[in-house]
Amino acid sequence: MKRSALFSLILMFLAPVANFYLFEFFISNPFENMKPPIQLLNILFFELSAVFLFFVFGRLKWALRFQSIFFMAVGLANYYVLSFRSAPIMPWDIYSAGTALSVADNFEYTLEKKIVFVLLGFAALIILESLARIDIKSHCKKARTSYIVRIAGIFASACFLGAYTHFVQLESTVLRFQMYDKLFTPTVMSRRDGSAVAFLMELKYISIDTPDGYSKDKALEILKPYETDVDAAKVEKRPNIIVIMNEAYSDPSVLSSFETNKDYMPFVHSIMKGEVKNTVSGCLNVSVLGGNTANTEFEFLTGNSMAFLPQGSVPYQQYIKDELPSLASYLKSLGYRTAAVHPYNSTGWNRNKVYPLLGFDDSYFIRNFVSPERIRKYVSDRACYDKLISLYENKEDDTPLFIFNVTMQNHSSYTEEFDNFTPDITVDGSNSKALSNYLSLIKLSDEAVHELIDYFACEEEDTAIVFFGDHQPTNSVVSDIWKINNKNGNSLSKEDEAKRYLVPFFIWTNFDIESENSVETSANYLGGKVLDVCGLPLYDYAAYLKELSESFPIITSIRAVDSDGESHDIKSVSDELNDYAILQYNQIFD
Repeated sequence: MKRSALFSLILMFLAPVANFYLFEFFISNPFENMKPPIQLLNILFFELSAVFLFFVFGRLKWALRFQSIFFMAVGLANYYVLSFRSAPIMPWDIYSAGTALSVADNFEYTLEKKIVFVLLGFAALIILESLARIDIKSHCKKARTSYIVRIAGIFASACFLGAYTHFVQLESTVLRFQMYDKLFTPTVMSRRDGSAVAFLMELKYISIDTPDGYSKDKALEILKPYETDVDAAKVEKRPNIIVIMNEAYSDPSVLSSFETNKDYMPFVHSIMKGEVKNTVSGCLNVSVLGGNTANTEFEFLTGNSMAFLPQGSVPYQQYIKDELPSLASYLKSLGYRTAAVHPYNSTGWNRNKVYPLLGFDDSYFIRNFVSPERIRKYVSDRACYDKLISLYENKEDDTPLFIFNVTMQNHSSYTEEFDNFTPDITVDGSNSKALSNYLSLIKLSDEAVHELIDYFACEEEDTAIVFFGDHQPTNSVVSDIWKINNKNGNSLSKEDEAKRYLVPFFIWTNFDIESENSVETSANYLGGKVLDVCGLPLYDYAAYLKELSESFPIITSIRAVDSDGESHDIKSVSDELNDYAILQYNQIFD
């Protein structure tokens, strides 16, 4: 055998191995985080994909180079995605590609030293792979034969890849290799199982399983005890309802204690302490962290839960293709004018298509804002609330208004400098620019919502203002808080992990209600809570959820908390929540 052929054969087996390790080094050290058998399982995938590419291109050089270029690009993208939202690329992100591109230029792209070395490693490997000399055509006497060999090879290797994917998705494989299969922590899953294998494991959940015992008749049977015949004409009290889901609004003090030069949310803190009358306030458990904003609004508006959908999926992108009952459609049936307001692109998370399907009469996006005030690149909360006030002032006198507003002011990233934003919050013991900027933005949000409430406190029409955050920011923003308290953000306890999904919420009214504070609930229940506080009748699904909340006051994609305060993994209480899963499946998929 010629030396060049021997070298090509060696390269054929070793280049995929090098691709695997370089690919993993983008996000972690596989030698530290991955068991040797799992490393071999990942290497097998890279070998199989290299064989598939060899038959596709017909030349080893191009197969290996394409594999290296592909995984270098995907690895770099995964590195940035993980940095921006504290979660890696998952199968469902393909549905969110348009939204991701629309905000891509709002992030700061920097490279750590180790990433530069990884890229140099890929570059050296690509150069080395150009020396591979094996090609199918030269080993076949006829061109037709080479095509037959390639087609047969493509088919066979594709079958092997399919069988491999099925193999890694089997529960027996997970047990045999002691793999990590907890979808609610996808970053840990990628580090322990390998990014490629974790991605293939997640593909299993891209389709939705039918709940046990599901049928349309079963769904009707479950809801029957909660049926009500609500006559809109007989509903006497119909206050205006303004809901504000504030981008990335959270109180990091729920994670651990820290000291600042001044209070970053004095008004909201006063509400949380019960110092403002006619308020209900507390902590809202959400299902997302650092991104996927649309999932929190999905849970709030529909009463459905991400607990029964694949972790990382986005219903707005994947599942909502027809009309879906929601808080908006119900209030519309009671005679409300319904409006959605979001001062950014209409195509983000498919909102321009989804909002009408949820029952919104009107949708207002960035094109409907005329020269608004901006903080950094985004429309400020204050400008956003001016729009809400304008809609209120121009509504028909005898028509109550329901507004659902998703803000943009506090969107990441938090490290860039702007002439129109000067951070004024500092944290003792921290030099983090991201944390200082983030808390300073939260302070501006606090001031803006205070002004909004001051406005409606002077209005005669009964009005309720609902305010909550969609999710906490990424680990890179709050990591110093853990450091100050001698905690490692990469190895949090289950209790500390759960705290990453807490955001503040409050309901304020300019009419008398029974005040509550220290309420803890989840986003799927909050819509029904709003109806209760406003004195409005509950529709059947909301009534069912209200009763369910007595047994499980908190349900998210992360966990379920029972009436005794005990936290459970969602899978472990699937039987108790099966009726809920049946109702949700019926609403979305049948």
